[in-house]
Order: sequence, then structure tokens, then C-alpha cells
Amino acid sequence: MVRMTTPPVETGQQLPDFELPGVDGQHWSVKKAMGENGLVVMFICNHCPYVKSIQDRLVEDCKTLQEMGVNCLAIMSNDPAEYPEDSFDNMKKVAEEKGYPFPYVMDEDQSVAKAWGAVCTPDFFGLDKHGRVQYRGRLDAAGKDGSAVGLRRDLVEAMRELVETGTITSQQWPSMGCSIKWKQS
Repeated sequence: MVRMTTPPVETGQQLPDFELPGVDGQHWSVKKAMGENGLVVMFICNHCPYVKSIQDRLVEDCKTLQEMGVNCLAIMSNDPAEYPEDSFDNMKKVAEEKGYPFPYVMDEDQSVAKAWGAVCTPDFFGLDKHGRVQYRGRLDAAGKDGSAVGLRRDLVEAMRELVETGTITSQQWPSMGCSIKWKQS
């Protein structure tokens, strides 16, 4: 496990759209997943201890975001040949077991992760309703501590500010997690 942190992102940029297969049998894009007030695109996987530690809070926070008109979409970009726990079939199992209230899609050729500059799992991008990046940061301060309680909901609060004011002025802390498992060239 190589621990990485996300770099800052230039706010206001529009990242490339995509069309990826979801565990629900549908194909998903930014346009299709976009909520009335925005979209959170997150790069996650099944095997990473950082992702495992936040899964329950992630589900809760995504439900809160959906109530604000901000949808969520999760992308798995790891190489499942090297990490079988991240296979499409296992993605389906995890999504069902955890009750993911968002599409969970596979970036098999890793082109979306590369185009978006994703570096770790989890890696969160908050988009405004026009599809422009306004947030790049963490879910909360817990890191791998799945037992942490009472923490500020960094992602939720930033997106709430975006919905209410059209901008995010609060500090954006980098996300931290396992490096994306790139395919060998």
C-alpha cells in the first residue's frame, strides 16, 4: 500500500466526460449522473483500507448530498488483474452489501482516472451544476480511523456551501488513501 494525498485542483475547470459501465447494468456519464445542484465524482475501490474505513459514512454523506440536489458517482480504476478484490463482480457485491445509493462504475482502461488526474482511493471531485470542478478534497479527517465520530463533514459542508452560495470558500483538505493501482504498460 502506497499512501498518497491529492494535489490541489484548479477550480472552475471542466474535466472530460466519460461513459462507463455500472454495476447496475447501465452506462454512466457526468451528464447522466448530474444532480440539479451538482455532482460528486469519487474514485474508490473495494480493497483499500482507507475506503473500507469510510464506507458507512460515505453512504450517509451521499444520501445527505442527494437531499441537497447533489448526486454522487463512484469510479473504480484499479487493475483488477492484480487486485482481484476490485473485480467487477466484487464491485457488484460491495455495492449491494453496503447499499451504495450511487452508481458504481468501472474505468477498465484507466483513461478516466488519468484524464481527471486521480491519484488515490478515495479521491473526491465536487462539481457544480455546470460540471465545473469546485472541490477536490477529503470526506472528513478520519483517514483510516473508521471509529472516528463527530468529525466535520468536509465534503458535505463544502458542497452545501456551493449549493447555497455558488462558491466554496472553506479550506479544502487533501484526500489521503492508497495509490491507484495502474496497469503495467
